[in-house]
Amino acid sequence: MLKIFQFIFLVLLVGCGSSQLKQTDSKDIPNGPAGVKGSVVTNGEDVSSVQTDEEVVMLKTALPILEFSNTDKVGAIMRFLASDELNGRDSGSPGIEKAAQYIEESLSSNHIQPYFLTYRDTLSNYEKPAYNIVGVLEGTDAVLKNEFIMIGAHYDHIGTKSPVDGDTIANGANDNASGTTTVLELMRYFGMARSNKRSLVFAFFSAEEKGLLGSKHMANRLKENGFNLYTMLNFEMVGVPMIDKDYLAYVSGFDKSNLAMICNRYANDNLVGFLPTAKEFNLFMRSDNYPFHSEFNVPSQTFSTFDFTNFDHYHKVGDEVSEMDFGHMAELINRFIPVIEGLANSSQKEIKYN
Repeated sequence: MLKIFQFIFLVLLVGCGSSQLKQTDSKDIPNGPAGVKGSVVTNGEDVSSVQTDEEVVMLKTALPILEFSNTDKVGAIMRFLASDELNGRDSGSPGIEKAAQYIEESLSSNHIQPYFLTYRDTLSNYEKPAYNIVGVLEGTDAVLKNEFIMIGAHYDHIGTKSPVDGDTIANGANDNASGTTTVLELMRYFGMARSNKRSLVFAFFSAEEKGLLGSKHMANRLKENGFNLYTMLNFEMVGVPMIDKDYLAYVSGFDKSNLAMICNRYANDNLVGFLPTAKEFNLFMRSDNYPFHSEFNVPSQTFSTFDFTNFDHYHKVGDEVSEMDFGHMAELINRFIPVIEGLANSSQKEIKYN
C-alpha cells in the first residue's frame, strides 16, 4: 500500500502541467517551467522538501522516461516563446529580452547554476545588446565532471516581416522555439535526476539568424578559457515530424562521426538517421554546432526533424505554434533522455569523428 501511495504522489509531483505549479519567485513570467528538484510550490504554498536520492530513484522507477515530458509541458513553453508578445524574438529586441528572462527563470527554478558570473554571456560581435543564456549542471563524478557535454539551441528569430493577411510577426515556433523547448525540457529532467557524471552545459544562443554570431562568440570565449568540451549536441527545428522515415530525427554531418550509432544504441531504437538532403545543403555548417566544431574539433552536430518537405513556413509569418506537433516534440525529448544520460555516464568518450 505504501508503494502505491508513493507512486501516486510521485505521479502528481512530476506529472502535473506547468499551469498547475506556481513558483513564488516567478517574476510573472507566463507558463514558466516549474522546477521539480527542490521545493515545489502549489498556489504559493510549499508542499515538498528537496527530493532525496531515494525519492529520485523511486521516481525514475515509477515513471518511465518515455512519460517524463508531455504535450502540456511542451505546449506551455512553446506558447510563450512563440507568442505575439515576443514579436519574433529578433536579437537585441525587447521581445527576445522577455525570452531571455524566461530561460533564466527556468534554469534557476531547476537549480541549474550560471556557467559564467551570471546566466548571460554578452555577445562581443553584434551591434545591439544581445546575450547567450548559459547554465551548467556539475557532474557527480570527481574526474568525469571536468569533461563537458553541451546541449544547445538558438532562441532568437527574425522579428517582423512585410504583412501577410495582416500578420507581420515571424513567431519562429519551429525555428527555433522548438529546439529551445527541447533543451529546456532536457534541462528540467537532469535538474531533477542529477544523474550525470559528466557536467552538462545548457546553452541558448542569440543572433543565430545573424550568422551564428552567438555560438561563434561563445565557442571562441570558451576555447580561450581552456574549456574541456567532449561533444556539442544542438537542436534545431524539431517541431514537426518527418513523413515516411524509419527514424525520428536526423543528425547533420551524419557521416562525420559515430554519433548516430551511439544515439541509437542508448535509445535501443532507430532514433537518429541519415537525411540525404541535409548533406546536399551542407546543414552541418549552417547551425550553432559548427563554431564548436571549428574551435574545438570535437563531435559537434545538430539534430533536426525539418526535412524540406514537412514544413512550408521557414522564415515566414506562418511559423506559428498552431503548426507544431507537441506530441512529436514530447516523444523526441523523452527518447533523447537515455541518450544524453548514457553519454554523460560512460567511462570513456564514445563519440568520435571518423
